[in-house]
Amino acid sequence: MKALCFREHGDSSVIRYEDVPDPKPGLGEVLVKVKACALNHLDIWVRRGWPGLNLDMPHWGGSDVAGVVVEAGPESGEWKPGSRVVVDPGLNTIEDEFTRRGEDTLSPGYRILGEHAPGGLAEYVVVPSGNLLGIPDHIDFPAAAAPLLVTLTAWRMLIRRAGLRAGETVLIVGAGGGVNSMAVQIARFAGATVFVVAGNAEKASRARELGADYVVDRSSTRWETEILRLTSRRGVDVVVDNVGAQTIGTSIKTVSRGGRIVIVGNTSGPISEIDLRYIFGKQISLIGSTMGTHQDFRDVNALLWSGRLKPVVDRVMPLSEGKAAFVAMERGEQFGKIVLEP
Repeated sequence: MKALCFREHGDSSVIRYEDVPDPKPGLGEVLVKVKACALNHLDIWVRRGWPGLNLDMPHWGGSDVAGVVVEAGPESGEWKPGSRVVVDPGLNTIEDEFTRRGEDTLSPGYRILGEHAPGGLAEYVVVPSGNLLGIPDHIDFPAAAAPLLVTLTAWRMLIRRAGLRAGETVLIVGAGGGVNSMAVQIARFAGATVFVVAGNAEKASRARELGADYVVDRSSTRWETEILRLTSRRGVDVVVDNVGAQTIGTSIKTVSRGGRIVIVGNTSGPISEIDLRYIFGKQISLIGSTMGTHQDFRDVNALLWSGRLKPVVDRVMPLSEGKAAFVAMERGEQFGKIVLEP
């Protein structure tokens, strides 16, 4: 089969569209023909690599998969060939105290499709049968694939981890990425007032279309000053900061006393200095979050399929043009998700 893969870590120049071995389903697994797979910043980090990430090469990413069941292995439940499905990207490799109580993401055995195992940037993928969820007939494959990982991540960080409540205020630092575009919608769904920091006027306009109450264009103003002005210097109850090193210091200044900052990424880098006086002086909570549980996955898809949350698709491209898609994402040219079709 064809896959968008790499044989060594590096920049986009290492990406190849080439033949790789066909996967075969094992015990409790299902072979899915990929119809659509969305890109995430996670795919960039995996391709670049980090100390301790040991992958069998060639490797291909892709955590957001929608497709059709082709073949079911032994003890794989009742999935039939032809079933239209999406894939929960969270893989559990061990049973422990966390998985038994439904907190899969806290388990040391938690893995992510496309990060620790070959993903959906290929013509076929093998996944555990328990990770499949049927797609309603009215949802097409790109719309089904696009929001999976980012909606799951945004739901868990805002609702489960930050405990967002109706009437609170939320600041989302950055507007173009997949997680943040879904975070705007989820915060609105929860009854919060939503502030967004956007990188330019176009992304500011798109954030307003998604339902943001206040949008600050950081290309034309200091967003710290503007957020404090808009909140009468109180700050916001919750800050979503997935940018990392470049913004965490400012996020600490714009969160309210007793507020929470939730972090699920670090697109500008993982290492940062922070002024601890703000943390204890304002009694700020720094909250880490990643991915979501199988129940979270079912919950967010129910909201997506009912239309209460909407996927944000920037563009759909052939898998064979995946290198260009990665370049566009690394330049920050997209708003929402880039979806690839084999």
